[in-house]
Amino acid sequence: MMRTLLKHLFRKTRLVILLLILTAGELYSQTQFIYERSEPPTMQMMLDAREVFEYEVRYGFLTLGWVDVELLPDTTWNGKKAYHMRTRIRSNRRIPFVGTRIVDYQNIFQFNDKWPYSFVFWRDDVHDEEYNSVRAVFDREEDEVRFFEHGEAVDTLSLEEPASGGDIIFYYSRLYAGEPGAYRMPVYIEGEKGTVTATSRTETRRREYDAFDEPVETYLSEGHADVDGPFGFNGNFKSWFSADDLRIPVEAHVKVIFGNVKVRLISYERHAE
Repeated sequence: MMRTLLKHLFRKTRLVILLLILTAGELYSQTQFIYERSEPPTMQMMLDAREVFEYEVRYGFLTLGWVDVELLPDTTWNGKKAYHMRTRIRSNRRIPFVGTRIVDYQNIFQFNDKWPYSFVFWRDDVHDEEYNSVRAVFDREEDEVRFFEHGEAVDTLSLEEPASGGDIIFYYSRLYAGEPGAYRMPVYIEGEKGTVTATSRTETRRREYDAFDEPVETYLSEGHADVDGPFGFNGNFKSWFSADDLRIPVEAHVKVIFGNVKVRLISYERHAE
């Protein structure tokens, strides 16, 4: 039973991060913050910052693992410039019955005046050397999302914008942090379509994080996800964003059977070009 519970919790943390749930120029240290904007950042501002994040995932006194989010070098999709985001989830190998698990979520995407959107999203099970094990292709000419498992087509769903593989909410949610009103985002993950909705508070509260030398002002966002599937997550969540220029995702909580899984930022860098 314990083995099943621990593996189930590790699967849940993957969607929590997707909901958050990622030096040619100046490197921002732990103490450097900018408070010059009274409104959320633009997509271009966030992408230009070339941020690198590391999060710790805890369940009670257990550290389940860590999550690394970063923007990889720019690429192309069908001859057009695109961005490449990777979310890597690493399990804590010291937890009995879980062992070493490394899962990468890769997303090739672009953005317009309204929102970011995915071209293709896939999962690499690095620990098993199974790459491209799950893949979603967003076909806007046919208005459909096609799903593949190990190279074989398994399902097709209608496309609803802003369509993505889920981790794009890492940017999308920041566009609304500290702003009144709610946002809604369709999410396509492993053959399932769900919806994430959330509302941000406009007041701030100081919170402490290992990534920064001093407490930082944060905005709280509360939401709901109805994404069913192998992640096992379906319900309410809370997330916190820094009240600085980029609305950095610093923390997320999601309720599970016996308490909360908590994701907290422990390292943050900017590699602006």
